[in-house]
Amino acid sequence: MNRIIKLITDFEIRFTLSLRINKNTVSVMSIIPGNETQYHRFPKGNSKEDLIERQLFLKKLTNIDFETSENPDPARLKGIIENQIGHMSVPMGMAGPMYLEGDYTKGLFYVPLCTVEGTLVASMNRGMHATYKCGGIQTTHIQQRMTRSPFFILEHVRQQKQLINWVKDHYTEIKTCAESTTQYGKLIEIEKHVLNKNLVLDFAFDTANAAGQNMVSKATFAACEMIREQTGIDFVLDSNFSSDKKASAITNLKGRGHYVVAQASLSHYVIEKILGTNVEEINKLMEFGAYASSAAGNNGIQLHLSNALAAIYMATGQDVACVAENAIGYTQTKITEEGMDFLLTMPSISVGTVGGGTRLPQQQKNLQLLGCTDQENSAKQLAEIICASALCLEISLIAAIVSEKWVNAHMKHGRNHS
Repeated sequence: MNRIIKLITDFEIRFTLSLRINKNTVSVMSIIPGNETQYHRFPKGNSKEDLIERQLFLKKLTNIDFETSENPDPARLKGIIENQIGHMSVPMGMAGPMYLEGDYTKGLFYVPLCTVEGTLVASMNRGMHATYKCGGIQTTHIQQRMTRSPFFILEHVRQQKQLINWVKDHYTEIKTCAESTTQYGKLIEIEKHVLNKNLVLDFAFDTANAAGQNMVSKATFAACEMIREQTGIDFVLDSNFSSDKKASAITNLKGRGHYVVAQASLSHYVIEKILGTNVEEINKLMEFGAYASSAAGNNGIQLHLSNALAAIYMATGQDVACVAENAIGYTQTKITEEGMDFLLTMPSISVGTVGGGTRLPQQQKNLQLLGCTDQENSAKQLAEIICASALCLEISLIAAIVSEKWVNAHMKHGRNHS
């Protein structure tokens, strides 16, 4: 207990914490890092005492109790699961602190992760530590765009232009009809794609704090029914063009869900002392890796975004199957005079802070820890945190590969030697 009190005291002395409190949400905000500032991360170790110390550390810092996680009443799981037979426990860890400045997010964050892959939490933690030492991570939220793409079945190719023009002329009516089915969803645009005799209408929505797959399906169906009633042309609700839960070129190009870009600039000193390598070695991998990714037919250029996504999605109650479409993006490095810039573009992050598994007790606590409950723009905040966390994991793995510590780290820390 004395050790944890000292940890908290030292932490509070070194930083000025500004707490933003919204209903039951408490998040740590506005921490200004220095390049050489020392700070305390979680107590290490695998003993029960170490676990208790980490829980006390978080409770003191955030006022959120992680000590117990009760299984909810089965009645509360309606809409989440059918034929329930119980609960399966998945280990949960925490990485951080990570300093982040974005369009909707600013401050110091501890990121909850659920995984059974040893070294994943430690690796992300190392990336966060390295970026923190150099001023943190900057993110920008480009757009939020959830899609559903029905197709209309035409009798003749000349009908295509007629229907395209009809949709253009009646866009306001279509928008009103679609938005009448949802309190928060807003129709952004309808793209038209001609495929032989059929016409795909790609409906794109802003879904506010919801991930929005069900929302856009309901809204699109209502709009398509109206089009069918007024034109007599039949439709099928989803053509597979929207690539729901599938990686695709259109998602890479246009984005689906939240589109976020993250950047961190690391110094030569941090790359050498914390990551154990140098910019020249990193450049060898990143320069050839782009060609190798292309030769293999990879969708995007990145190492393992799915690792960060799956771990955070499970911890925060997201639809984990969305990792299939979200784990695309571009990791890029550039040598600078001071060291190296690391950038990550993620065009598809399908997450929400309301609905689905976000209402489960532990997942709700984790969202509170991140300051991402149902306040304005909380889903955008969560998307920025996810992109920044994924960048930290990319940085750490890049360094591990080129420093030849990758295999040894898994052998040493990713297995039970006891």
